[in-house]
Amino acid sequence: MPVDPFAPAVDVAAAVRAGSVSAVEVTEAALARIAEVDPLLGAFTVVLRERALDEARAVDRRSSGEPELPLAGVPLAVKDHVWLAGAPATNGSRILADFVPDEDCVAVRRLTGAGAVIVGKTNNPEFCYRGDTDSPLWGLTRNPFDRERTPGGSSGGSGVAVATGMAALAVGTDGGGSIRGPSAFCGTVGHKPTYGVVPTRPGFRGWPTLSVHGPMGRSVADVAAMLAVMAGPHPADPATVPFDTATLASVGAGRDDLSGLRVAVSADFGFAAVDRDVRAGFDEAVKVLEGLGCALAEAHPPPNEDAVALWLLIAACEGYASEGPLLDREAEMTPYSARTIRSGEAISAAEYLDAQWRRERMSRSWGAFLEDYDVIVSPGQQVLPFSVGLSDNEGDDPSLWGMDSIANLTGQPVTSVPSGVAAGGLPVGVQFMGRRFADVQVLRTAAIFERHVARPVPAAPFGPLEQTASTLMKPTSGARPENLDSE
Repeated sequence: MPVDPFAPAVDVAAAVRAGSVSAVEVTEAALARIAEVDPLLGAFTVVLRERALDEARAVDRRSSGEPELPLAGVPLAVKDHVWLAGAPATNGSRILADFVPDEDCVAVRRLTGAGAVIVGKTNNPEFCYRGDTDSPLWGLTRNPFDRERTPGGSSGGSGVAVATGMAALAVGTDGGGSIRGPSAFCGTVGHKPTYGVVPTRPGFRGWPTLSVHGPMGRSVADVAAMLAVMAGPHPADPATVPFDTATLASVGAGRDDLSGLRVAVSADFGFAAVDRDVRAGFDEAVKVLEGLGCALAEAHPPPNEDAVALWLLIAACEGYASEGPLLDREAEMTPYSARTIRSGEAISAAEYLDAQWRRERMSRSWGAFLEDYDVIVSPGQQVLPFSVGLSDNEGDDPSLWGMDSIANLTGQPVTSVPSGVAAGGLPVGVQFMGRRFADVQVLRTAAIFERHVARPVPAAPFGPLEQTASTLMKPTSGARPENLDSE
């Protein structure tokens, strides 16, 4: 039977478990979609064709005996930064071009154990340092809504893979908005979990107190189902904590309004510059929340700490500790990466600990604020997707992502969900942030909101079509077929 590459992940898994479609059929459809679409967008670093088909065959054998495989046959993309045994994990750098880990990240192993089929690894900028996705090793990733714009970063390849039906789900990482930015720019859903909910080990050392692994998909229900598999403590990652994954099953069920939900509304957290079109889209989203019965109040904690400066100091120190040893091969890095690494070289241990103390004080302030509200809603990003090929300084200007830094400093959960389309057909979205470990509340709020807004769809030939993409697509100079190397 024909396989819809845009079918919800939970529906795909149900169909595979029921035997109405095989995991092999689903995987072949995803691989065909990648072959047709990715040369124009550059989302994937490697496509694991034979490995994926082997995994799919194994799922088909297992699904008859294990009918509750929650992600049976679901095509999954994994960010280059995240370790997958036997596949390149280059962190977007020429220096690590030959690095192939011999073990999986725990979260990835859990996903394949639940029946997900990994179709490939997706692009990220060198060391995940930028807010766009342009790797010196793998090249440029483009936005499916406008190929002259960025999909955001650093999980930009994962965002594009999901938005265009090349994968139903994707693993991203978020140390400073790297799941939420691509989700907003690509019109998809992403969840930055509470710090400690999802294991990040084994893996690269970078930003250990800021970064989390999280799910990316085309609906809140799909993202919640993915999080239910990824979450929970593991001895490999001592930062992980217990989490009741069973509660995630309630995310898409029950009521269809938000009556009485206490929602703080903030377009800028009191300090950020926000694009006019983004603010207009946010105002429309707030009207939807009002219609759903929320108790709305314009409010945010007092910005008595420079969150961006604090994040930059901690990230610089941790980045130097992680990537500093690679500076003996600086000639193989981009100048931007080298400058970023060196920015942490002169930071003392005392300065780092002082910054962590200031961070603790800020976290207490946000925690106290959210005792009076169930969630706080803000724009999905401060700007619309910006042009590819910007200079280093423009492409990573903190004024583009400063609001995102809050949740990484406080460890709070955030769900980014589409809310509509701005001028020029570019997607806009909102973020719902809640108390630490209130991931279910945040996702449930996003799921109800999602049902009442228009979903942005990438322009043909990247969006859902009745025709196959092969009948519509023509090669361009932007094609990057070398990204389709198979194992």
